[in-house]
Order: sequence, then structure tokens, then C-alpha cells
Amino acid sequence: MQENNKKIVRDFYELAFNQHKPTEAAKRYIGTRYVQHNPYVPNGAEAFYSYFEGFFKEHPKSRVEIKRVLADGDLVVLHLHSITDEQDRGRAIVDVFRVEGGKIVEHWDVTQDVPEASANSNTMF
Repeated sequence: MQENNKKIVRDFYELAFNQHKPTEAAKRYIGTRYVQHNPYVPNGAEAFYSYFEGFFKEHPKSRVEIKRVLADGDLVVLHLHSITDEQDRGRAIVDVFRVEGGKIVEHWDVTQDVPEASANSNTMF
């Protein structure tokens, strides 16, 4: 189950964020009920793809590199590096999804800008 859930979430992310097909990704991978815990985004698949269709028109070079995929039962966690173009240092993102019946039904996220300078020599990834 965990490996299948990881594949569902990874495939969803690749289609939505790297192929820039959020509507197709949502219709294929998001369930009829989609609970959103990001306080700036409404519940539902339509809110997700409506936002990102416009975002990708404004940022056609946007892409996401998946650094890690972890699963614990019905939860899948992605550790990501997201950029809008070649000049963008980007953001470190941790997305948490809950998968039920082969569909993504719930989402949480934490986002942090990649700084120009760091107090240590470690990377965020």
C-alpha cells in the first residue's frame, strides 16, 4: 500500500508541477473530497487546478525537483525544491498528502525560501 501511495503522489506531482497539467493531474489523482490545510487555499480539486493553471501561464519555466518521498500508512511526504525560473533560488517545500482508495484526499504543506546566505554550510536538501 505505501509504495502504491508514493507512486500516486509522485505521479500527481510530476504531471501537475513539471508537465504543467494541474487540471489533468487533479482529475486523475485527487478524490471527490479534497481537504486543504493550507490556510490560503480553499478545499476541493477545482481550487487547486484553477490556481495553478494561471500560475503556470505566468511562470512557464517553473519546475519542482522531488528530493525525497516518504510514506507512513496512508500519508505520503514529499521534500521538494521548487523554482519559478533559472534565476530563482526557490523554496524548500514539505508537502504531506493523505491517500484514500487510490486518490489524494487531504493536503498539508510547509514552505521556506532558500536564502542567499546560510549560517552553516549545509543545504536545505
